[in-house]
Amino acid sequence: MTPQQRRGFWLGLLGVAIFSGTFPATRLAVATLDPVFIACGRAVAAALLAACALAIMRRPLPRGRQWRQLMVIAGGVVFGFPMLASWAMRYVPSSHGAVLAGILPLATALMGALRAGDRPSPGFWLAAAAGSALVVGFALWQGGGTLQLADLALLGAVAAAAIGYAEGAQLTHKLGGWETISWTLLVALPLSATFAWFQMPADWVAIPAEAWTAFAYLAIMSQYVGFFAWYKGLALGGVARVSQTQLLQPFFTLVLAAILIGEPLTVATIGFAIAVVAVVAIGRAMPVRHRGER
Repeated sequence: MTPQQRRGFWLGLLGVAIFSGTFPATRLAVATLDPVFIACGRAVAAALLAACALAIMRRPLPRGRQWRQLMVIAGGVVFGFPMLASWAMRYVPSSHGAVLAGILPLATALMGALRAGDRPSPGFWLAAAAGSALVVGFALWQGGGTLQLADLALLGAVAAAAIGYAEGAQLTHKLGGWETISWTLLVALPLSATFAWFQMPADWVAIPAEAWTAFAYLAIMSQYVGFFAWYKGLALGGVARVSQTQLLQPFFTLVLAAILIGEPLTVATIGFAIAVVAVVAIGRAMPVRHRGER
């Protein structure tokens, strides 16, 4: 591994570590803040940072169909995932979300392949089915034999994030990594600001400091800074190598949930997480036939 690739690997790992705090921070915030306000308010705060960064760096405006791509990305990573995940965190532990979201790397790979017109191999589809069965089985086990609405919301959040990540990966080749997330936040700003305005708390002073601290983390780190490290790491170290660090995210989340909010680390939860990650690792190693190949 060259020094550049090594740097890319560590930056990717830093990005994953930052994203791993999303569920525990959301769990803290939703105790006293509205889920829609959390999702949209964090996007507004991040958009202000993005506007400053773009102005300072004097980045050119996106062109043509790039605006449509930005809207797709916004639908996934600014609205879809944050809203659904924030709502779900009111009803299930963040460790529960970590296991269900463990399939995200495989879902992203699938969306990316379909987006590029590629044809995943039967082994890839088998791994995707096995991973889906595992997360549904885990949800059924913790839900006493039934799927909760929060489980469906989390699965929807995974799908939304996968679409946003896959589209973002395409656009990053043209705009650059941090520029893509920055313009995405600005494209989403009119809508996110409107939702945040109508769902803001009536009494700001009554909100405890820990909720505002969690909200600040979500806005600054999860919604913005994490993407800086993540996209830069992918660019330096290569997508295939650096994206493997995502396999550690469920375990990072489980540990952070135990440390920050006292959620128990059960053997069964860890076991399901290991199984999901193993299936995802196998699926990502399966061949995908690219467009034009016979």
